[in-house]
Amino acid sequence: MENVNIKALNDRIQQESSFVDLLSLEMGKVIVGQKGLVENLLIGLLANGHILLEGVPGLAKTLAISTLSQAVSAKFSRIQFTPDLLPADVTGTLIYSQKKEQFEVHKGPVFANFVLADEINRAPAKVQSALLEAMQERQVTIGEQTFALPEPFLVMATQNPIEQEGTYPLPEAQVDRFMLKVVVDYPTREEEKLIVRMNNGGTFPKVSPVVTPEDIVRARSVVREVYMDEKIERYIVDIVYATRTPGEYGLGSLKDLISFGASPRASISLSLAAKAYAFIKRRGYVIPEDVRAVCPEVLRHRIGLSYEAEAENVTTEQIIEQVINAVIVP
Repeated sequence: MENVNIKALNDRIQQESSFVDLLSLEMGKVIVGQKGLVENLLIGLLANGHILLEGVPGLAKTLAISTLSQAVSAKFSRIQFTPDLLPADVTGTLIYSQKKEQFEVHKGPVFANFVLADEINRAPAKVQSALLEAMQERQVTIGEQTFALPEPFLVMATQNPIEQEGTYPLPEAQVDRFMLKVVVDYPTREEEKLIVRMNNGGTFPKVSPVVTPEDIVRARSVVREVYMDEKIERYIVDIVYATRTPGEYGLGSLKDLISFGASPRASISLSLAAKAYAFIKRRGYVIPEDVRAVCPEVLRHRIGLSYEAEAENVTTEQIIEQVINAVIVP
């Protein structure tokens, strides 16, 4: 690819990505700190992927996605998952109309641009699988009819890492459907002081819509045009392969700690997330740093730990760090 093309692409992406700063600014009005969370929400939105959030209650997870939907002037819905939830409570159902003497479709809360699945691991498998079709196929079947979901469509699911009673762990196949798994941490002392002040004063800034859902759909097609060199593609595949066959990359010590490595979906997500990250950084091409930046979020839920790893308190983050350090950077 000639430099001229890269330059033209770079200029175009600089123009197209100007709304990213506006979105971040709007979200920054309401959300104190949590830079990583905001950045990952934007990556998920631009790369057309869903996000799984893990963190203790009260860390502005719900607030983040509702703020984003206001800034994009999109439809937002929140589903609180509980053990007695039914698939129809998520997707919708057929209701008999006596007036018309026929069944009518009543669409559920999943028909929105941004869907917050709160405490997703509290719902039984049947409900989780109903959400799965929506996430993967971008469509919902009610009765005999199939309905397409609106564009953009982003599911952000939260799970609480500490409470395990009355929860149904997400099966591997479902966890794999999430492009990113973001671990949300506590704010710093300074940030927390600001949060307390804002809440005490009761003065919450209003979020103004700065982009439209159509802008996001257009930006997604531009993100796919971000240039990725063959060397970077090889780098991504090497990172994913190192989680499957660590011995080939001089990581023999990891062999007994990993029960299964990342799937091909990880490679796809890694390349798309790296492109979205480059777009956010207003660059028309992907560099190895972009891949490294999104690696933990893309891989942390796709690597299975063996009993040995759990016994030794080894985390997936430590494994990812070793993999990134071992794979040769192009």
